[in-house]
Amino acid sequence: MFSRILTSALFAGAAAGLIAALLQLVFVQPVLLHAELYESGQLIHFGGAGGQAVSAAQDVSGFQPVRDGLSILFNMLTYTGFAFMLVGAMLLAERRGHQITTRSGLLWGLAGFVTFLFAPGFSLPPEVPGVAAADVAPRQVWWVGTVIATAIAMWLIAYGRNWAAWGAAIVLLALPQLIGAPEPASYAGPVPPELGALFTARAFGVAVVGWIALGTFATYFWQREGERLDLQTA
Repeated sequence: MFSRILTSALFAGAAAGLIAALLQLVFVQPVLLHAELYESGQLIHFGGAGGQAVSAAQDVSGFQPVRDGLSILFNMLTYTGFAFMLVGAMLLAERRGHQITTRSGLLWGLAGFVTFLFAPGFSLPPEVPGVAAADVAPRQVWWVGTVIATAIAMWLIAYGRNWAAWGAAIVLLALPQLIGAPEPASYAGPVPPELGALFTARAFGVAVVGWIALGTFATYFWQREGERLDLQTA
């Protein structure tokens, strides 16, 4: 069983992480590097240094082997960590009598995206460098609490058998948002808000593709490894 978990998580995480990393390099990193020009003072909101401006569509990245390579590696490691959690949830579901199919991988991936990205990001979205933010510790506590509450809610929605379970799921989804994420005393920053909005939108877009890929790969390898073990014990 351990080999099944290890193989499924490693292969699924590496594949999904590579896909997400390549999408980030194409769509997210140019926006991030553009924002860094404002953070460093090379560009100024409402006017560029020396009267020059950089379009959001302009390529400001270029090829940076070290940075790009580390970004790909970090994504693959991150998605592998998520894959271990996802495969663990699949094992728990399977032991409770629920069938895990490749087709259901998309739903598993969407549930992971909602749990780790969309629900926390609803009140604490991805941000470009230089924007005002609350202290790190309260934000981390709120993020962890939101993820736990959302994960339980996703499980209750998928496997709950009555309105009590589904009602509890609704409460768990809403409660962190009603409490609200920690916010700074005031909002300020050198980066244009339009650029921040583009960064958030693209970060969410890449994440949903990455999580769908992760769910699909995880269920595929989970099934394949299960069939291989069945043949070995037959």
